[in-house]
Amino acid sequence: MNVKRLFSFFVMMCCFLAVFAAGKHKYTLVIDAGHGGKDAGACANRAKEKTINLNVALAFGRYVEHNCPDVKVIYTRKTDVFVPLHERAAIANRNKADVFISIHTNSLPGKRPKQIAGMETYTMGMRRSDEKLSAAMRENEVILIEKDYQQHYSGYDPRSPESMMVFEIMNETNMAASVELAQLIQKHTCKLASRPNKGVRQDAFLVLRETSMPACLVELGYITTLSEVGCLTNRENVDRLGRGIYQAFVAFKNKHTGSFTPVETAPLPPSPKPETDRQPESVENSPVVEAPAPPVVNTSVSQGKTVFKVQLFASDEKLKAKDRRFKGLTGVDSYKEGKLWKYTVGSSADYGEIYALRKQVVNKFPQAFVVAFRDGQRVDASGAHQEYLKNKNRKKK
Repeated sequence: MNVKRLFSFFVMMCCFLAVFAAGKHKYTLVIDAGHGGKDAGACANRAKEKTINLNVALAFGRYVEHNCPDVKVIYTRKTDVFVPLHERAAIANRNKADVFISIHTNSLPGKRPKQIAGMETYTMGMRRSDEKLSAAMRENEVILIEKDYQQHYSGYDPRSPESMMVFEIMNETNMAASVELAQLIQKHTCKLASRPNKGVRQDAFLVLRETSMPACLVELGYITTLSEVGCLTNRENVDRLGRGIYQAFVAFKNKHTGSFTPVETAPLPPSPKPETDRQPESVENSPVVEAPAPPVVNTSVSQGKTVFKVQLFASDEKLKAKDRRFKGLTGVDSYKEGKLWKYTVGSSADYGEIYALRKQVVNKFPQAFVVAFRDGQRVDASGAHQEYLKNKNRKKK
């Protein structure tokens, strides 16, 4: 009997701890209204992309807040302000979001663009298209109006097809979930808002590249098509767009958490006009979650040998050792290349050590990558890695 009682007590305690642990975590959704402030996005037919994006994002968020008490909603912006691309992803990463959804409006170039209609949703990936200007290349051009974009994007040129080819899918484990979420958004939103369904696609969006959770970017329609603008700016249809994305989010959350929130919901009363004279609370008040500092890496390397380092970012100015942009890292080194100062951490002839170090700092610096030096001069990292592997194999023999 005593054994049975102890076993029953043990089971009860396990259940209690599981419920308590589950209660500690609140499912977190980050809603990103693309563009804003000095970045109007695409403009055509007397409409601005930044306004359309914000109205739909707020409509989507209202449905979640009204119907999902178990979800924490964070907005990258709730007003007409400019938020850099890297900060949008950083907000999601800092708050350990479970889902990231970015709202945008598509467009076509030219004085008389082709009149096409429809909604599409993107996940991170390399584009398989011959089009000269992809949706991602257009959306990524916003970095050119950021004051210090070279520091955050390490020389990436959004207008160059070559730059598109260097993208790395940093979170392959989230790819399947991202595609699933995108498919649900297309299914529910196109049906509810009567939108032509242009399907789920992949492209190299900077705002998706650095997120560490299932993430997708919605292109609601084409602002350069006159008939589309009427749909995207109509108050009732904005509500339907927001409600459709909400239905998709709930269906996704129900499946992955085991919880149950009704997918169908009645329309909410009209929302008040968004305020535009104050900063978004989500940018100013979102907590910063710092990763631990990396371990000290062996730096005693003989002259003439190739050494590997982790490059964190580039800047057009020389930074002090305790600059806040190093996010608490110690042992940061620098070198100058052209007009840019480039900052690194670690130094070792063992590529494995540096590769492990990159894994530790990537939470703070998602754009970090391995570089190689010989006698103080930077050399091709790919060639240096191949040489390292050959030498390693020789020693084994």
